[in-house]
Amino acid sequence: MNVTSVSIPDSVPAPGREGRLMLAPSCPKPPPSFPPLLPAPCLCHSWGGPGRAAMAVTLFWTPLLVGLLAGLGDTEAQQTTLYPLVGRVFVHTLDHETFLSLPEHVAVPPAVRITYHAHLQGHPDLPRWLRYTQRSPHHPGFLYGSATPEDRGRQVIEVTAYNRDSFDTTRQRLVLEIGDSEGPLLPYQAEFLVRSHDVEEVLPSAPASRFLSALGGLWEPGELQLLNITSALDRGGRVPLPIEGRKEGVYIKVGSASPFSTCLKMVASPDSHARCAQGQPPLLSCYDTLAPHFRVDWCNVTLVDKSVPEPADEMPTPGDGILEHDPFFCPPTEAPDRDFLVDALVTLLVPLLVALLLTLLLAYVMCCRREGRLKRDLATSDIQMVHHCTIHGNTEELRQMAANREVPRPLSTLPMFNVRTGERLPPRVDSAQVPLILDQH
Repeated sequence: MNVTSVSIPDSVPAPGREGRLMLAPSCPKPPPSFPPLLPAPCLCHSWGGPGRAAMAVTLFWTPLLVGLLAGLGDTEAQQTTLYPLVGRVFVHTLDHETFLSLPEHVAVPPAVRITYHAHLQGHPDLPRWLRYTQRSPHHPGFLYGSATPEDRGRQVIEVTAYNRDSFDTTRQRLVLEIGDSEGPLLPYQAEFLVRSHDVEEVLPSAPASRFLSALGGLWEPGELQLLNITSALDRGGRVPLPIEGRKEGVYIKVGSASPFSTCLKMVASPDSHARCAQGQPPLLSCYDTLAPHFRVDWCNVTLVDKSVPEPADEMPTPGDGILEHDPFFCPPTEAPDRDFLVDALVTLLVPLLVALLLTLLLAYVMCCRREGRLKRDLATSDIQMVHHCTIHGNTEELRQMAANREVPRPLSTLPMFNVRTGERLPPRVDSAQVPLILDQH
């Protein structure tokens, strides 16, 4: 009979009956419990030996395991190298097309939902200068931020994409080679709060270029560059109400090698801040070229001028520890030696002596002034003592008699006792009808 497994006898077969292992001429369909991805070995036996059965199983499973390992090697994460610059904004878009690996002529279906999780290799979170945002699973994700000189070097970001419809996962590794920025320094920096946009609406290159072009009309001619983009929620802002047209807001930091214009200086002047504190619009001497595409909160404009180096903090010079001569502070130069033994004895002994005197006085009053029982008896007359002892003795005798008597309780002490009839129940005659004077009936 043909079977789908290999059977090994418990004992060695007798000589002359050594079995042989051969393939079955017709292999039946494997049972449903067998893994569907792994083909079942179709073998027949006729008292086969253990060595030949093990060799057959090895020859069958070895190619299959090699194929599985080769398939696992193909799932290695993709690697992309990027080059952020210190002090410049860095924006990387996580597109659905990149993680779905679709051909160029095939568009991503709009119903595909993908979310991302990014973290620094070997750490659960992103580095402190890098942020991640995604509006919804239908929108792309963004990694953005501005590296600092302390972040210079190589950082590896691991991104995992989750397909919410097919439950597939795709990994991608971003190698960030952070280096110093080239070109002229940008000592003049300005930060604007744009209330008409969310952060993911400004991160693409087109809106950012449009903002720089519009800002060029308010600044001196020169090259403007984006330094940083921050969501207003990360700066303490609140989530707006779900009303159409309400945005979270975004802070855009721009740098230039040209000085600030007169218009920007007037906006950031103390007079403008005073008007903003009173609820009035700030002073703006030029035309707002950012409107109507960008609604800027001019009361939250910050200007930073780094063209003049800040003076270095002077290190304190250690002195000899002696104060300089001061006419208002003249401490005594010499202090004579003084013995504090007498003061200590007076401070300690005087209270102790007073406490001792009070204790002796109280003991004399409480112990030495008592008259005693003998003096009381001698001062009392014999008749008064006999009278007192008689009363005391009679009282004790009555108490003993009351404790030992076994007579019933007086009727007057029982509840609901009728004096005239002797009954314990209330009388049947209505006492309200009995006249107060018996003759008046």
